[in-house]
Amino acid sequence: MNTLAKLIATGLGSGYMPVAPGTAGAALAVIITYFIATLSAGPAELDIYLGILSVVFTILGIWSANVLQDEWGHDPGKIVVDEMVGIWISMLFIPFSIINLLLAFGLFRLYDIWKPWIVKKAENLDGGLGVMADDIVAGLFANVTLQFILIVAIKYL
Repeated sequence: MNTLAKLIATGLGSGYMPVAPGTAGAALAVIITYFIATLSAGPAELDIYLGILSVVFTILGIWSANVLQDEWGHDPGKIVVDEMVGIWISMLFIPFSIINLLLAFGLFRLYDIWKPWIVKKAENLDGGLGVMADDIVAGLFANVTLQFILIVAIKYL
């Protein structure tokens, strides 16, 4: 059970990167998103897949962080499933393109590292919920910011 929790929590091991494990986990989610997008029949199908991934891995992330908390402590850097979910949320209802995917990645990492008020508050929740919640909120911030950028770009450029 512990091995499965570690596999999930570390994003198939990407969380073991010695430098910037959160960025490595987010990058893995970007790669997964790219492949799902290229295999999807269209934007609606991509959004369904990203939504399912977000819900399933939020549940698995909470579970795995709770299982590993006694061994690893609360929210260690090697737990990156939360960054993966944050990327998928960042791309929900965003027209797929490489540029949009890279913008979502950059915005998500900005909010995840900066941790504005509500993101920081979400991080303080107990257990696995707190591990996942701050990245979910950071993903929502990134998504709303990217939606705004795209609206402005369409209207004025």
